[in-house]
Amino acid sequence: MNIVLLGPPGAGKGTQAKQIAEKFNIPHISTGDIFRKNIKEKTPLGITAKEYIDKGYLVPDEITIAIVEDRLKQDDCLDGFLLDGFPRTIEQADALDSVLLSINKKLEYVIDIQVSEDELIKRLTGRRICTACGASYHIIFNPPKQEGICDICNAKLVQRPDDSIETVKNRLDVYKKQTEPLINYYKDKQIYYGINGQQDIQKVFSDICSVLGSGNK
Repeated sequence: MNIVLLGPPGAGKGTQAKQIAEKFNIPHISTGDIFRKNIKEKTPLGITAKEYIDKGYLVPDEITIAIVEDRLKQDDCLDGFLLDGFPRTIEQADALDSVLLSINKKLEYVIDIQVSEDELIKRLTGRRICTACGASYHIIFNPPKQEGICDICNAKLVQRPDDSIETVKNRLDVYKKQTEPLINYYKDKQIYYGINGQQDIQKVFSDICSVLGSGNK
């Protein structure tokens, strides 16, 4: 089965993607992971992408699409795939349709994990990282035994700059602007399914599995 997983930062896409990929035996394809792999391996696409990333720019669509197309043509995608982080815009969605058509595939499910902005802000701004060993905590969901101190090495815990409330709100605004048109795009194709992401992790997964069923459509 061929799936796109949507959801804002903090919605828990990574956790759900791992479970979906394992249950249905399909590769979890994260565009972020693809970029990192291509950059590490110094492929031509990776070298070009790195030039933009190093300057703080968004990687142009044509490069992102080329990387996704190359990945979808690999043998492990013959029986399906789970795309995470792509598409993000209508233009990318149109390009994905063209890529899939060229390899005789079509998108079957678009799963959108929905979480309120207040909950997302609480999840994202509560993260704390150890300055010494890198251990990760959350002030609500996984607090350290002593406030501001790492359980493992007793070093100081800090909030990363990209977890500040200003940065988080900006990330959520960008996602909302990009994704709302995409939701309607896939609703028109009748392959869009919204999932309540504010439930227990396993309940979210159960709801996703109810949509996907046996994987036959």
